[in-house]
Amino acid sequence: MVKDKQNRMKELTTMHATLTDPLQSEARPERFGLAGEALDELLKACKTWKIKDVVVVKDGQLALDYHESGQDKLGAIYSCTKSVLSALIGIALARGEIGSLDDAAIDYFDDIRLADDDPRKRDIRIRHLLTMTPGFDWPEFDKPYWAMKRTGDWVQYVWERPIGHVPGEVFTYNSGGSHLLSAILRRAARQSVYDYADEHLFRRLGFRKPRWNESAGVHEGGAGLHLTSRDMARFGLLYLNGGRWMGEQIVTETWVSESLRQHHKGFSHYEPPIFGAYGYHWWVSPQSHNGHIDCYFAKGYGGQYIFLVPEMKLVAAMRKEPTDKSEAIYAKKVLFEHLLPVME
Repeated sequence: MVKDKQNRMKELTTMHATLTDPLQSEARPERFGLAGEALDELLKACKTWKIKDVVVVKDGQLALDYHESGQDKLGAIYSCTKSVLSALIGIALARGEIGSLDDAAIDYFDDIRLADDDPRKRDIRIRHLLTMTPGFDWPEFDKPYWAMKRTGDWVQYVWERPIGHVPGEVFTYNSGGSHLLSAILRRAARQSVYDYADEHLFRRLGFRKPRWNESAGVHEGGAGLHLTSRDMARFGLLYLNGGRWMGEQIVTETWVSESLRQHHKGFSHYEPPIFGAYGYHWWVSPQSHNGHIDCYFAKGYGGQYIFLVPEMKLVAAMRKEPTDKSEAIYAKKVLFEHLLPVME
């Protein structure tokens, strides 16, 4: 049963790879049931819940292109950055710039001098950083992130965090680990992460002048990337289509499959368990968890999302005005209550 489901997932994520860019066309919401009362209710919900942008692609066609301001502007995607970084790690692995996910992370930092001699830090692998299981003491979801940002050397700060768990055993959401991945990529590729991304991802997908914050020469791994909502949707389509874009294999199909596979449950230490399980810097939300349909998503602070719904051949990119953390759920409500029921 599980194998049949995995095969079906693979089939759905690798079919319908288009040779054209649907984000260059005009949206036709009426073709997908988004007309009349259904569209009015959707737009009303967006206004009430402060959803600024909604871009939906279904069956390879642009179904909805809503922007509160009337135009698609560059904006912070916060922790959705992590999923883009994951794609870059996959590209570097395929190109041989990173040897293996089982490489010891510390081996990429021969200039780091650690104050403690905890041998468990040498057991942290690149895959542990991708699955957020490196074992660092990183409490209260991501609180040390703000302390890290107040230092002059983010990489040193992360490595100096004490170890609280055996690497690989416990999921702890950790933007510091994501920043280490960015530093690893910079060292492995011998160029800035932005330049690497521009060459191997951004230009190939036709992104519109992204911006990426950096600190001490390392582009922020846990956040910091600024994209348009259409470019967020392009990135989602890349993964929905098994790593292909306009006939070109940008990210390997194996990497996409592994990234969207549950590697560790995210429920263990966080209540309520609103996000789901975790892959390689992607959230995995099965129907049994969300009560609707199997989906996968990149999630950023305040309600920024890139949703993949393979069974419906659908990608939805949403940006919300960051307010209270508890209001990020409204972006999900737009998907589950106003898009999927109509477009099914």
